[in-house]
Amino acid sequence: MKHRPVVVGIDGSPAADAAIKWGTTEAAALRSPLHLVYAVTAGSPPSQAGEVVYKAVAQARGLMPGITIDSRIETGSPSAALVKASGSAAVVVIGSRGLGVMIGALVGSTGLDLAANARCPVVVVRPDLGAMEGSRVVIGYDGSPAGDSALDFGIEHARRHDLAVRVVAAQPTGTELHRITEEELREAVRARGAQEAELIHITGHPAEHLLRLSSDAALIVLGARGRGGFAGMLIGSVSQTVLHHADCPVAIIPAAAIGG
Repeated sequence: MKHRPVVVGIDGSPAADAAIKWGTTEAAALRSPLHLVYAVTAGSPPSQAGEVVYKAVAQARGLMPGITIDSRIETGSPSAALVKASGSAAVVVIGSRGLGVMIGALVGSTGLDLAANARCPVVVVRPDLGAMEGSRVVIGYDGSPAGDSALDFGIEHARRHDLAVRVVAAQPTGTELHRITEEELREAVRARGAQEAELIHITGHPAEHLLRLSSDAALIVLGARGRGGFAGMLIGSVSQTVLHHADCPVAIIPAAAIGG
């Protein structure tokens, strides 16, 4: 069986270095090839692109000598190149800075475009977290198809990396939206074989709780848009808040990736 690749967006920045490290480790865990994608605008010096790709390949090879590595240089925006690559990928990984992120922003247009439009899960890695490594995967769940896909992805990731699982179902104050009973939460997790998962059923703003409970997380996983999103929105406020403020890598399941 041919495994789908782990795709990493690169641009020579420290953020891309962090993404390469995360993506290389994941490719090895999945026994998948690693695809490194560098997008350049028309007229950019080819030597610069070649140097960025050469260094990225060398970094990945140094981390995991045995994996298969493919690299490509695409003309156009990083968003377009990575959305295209997502069609055949297991996951797309980018750094939260770099790839055109403006100074002061944690996640720029490339990350938000991917979270909205990619056809596979997207992982955003912050380069400023150093070697801090968490011990669990925190999953946001609301019973929606996006929540189910987040649960699938998060539990499988935890199994591969021998991490604990914490599933958070948040009930916003003063509304019946996202009303998930404790039994429904327990059954959803049990159906995926995560018998030892920690289940947390809380009232309040979902993003607040996810961020607070992620202090010892290796990864946060949630759908790009759950039950409470406004019609036409491809990425909801909870996902955007977590992407901008989480102290660990964040995996977003875009709508186009659900059921894929």
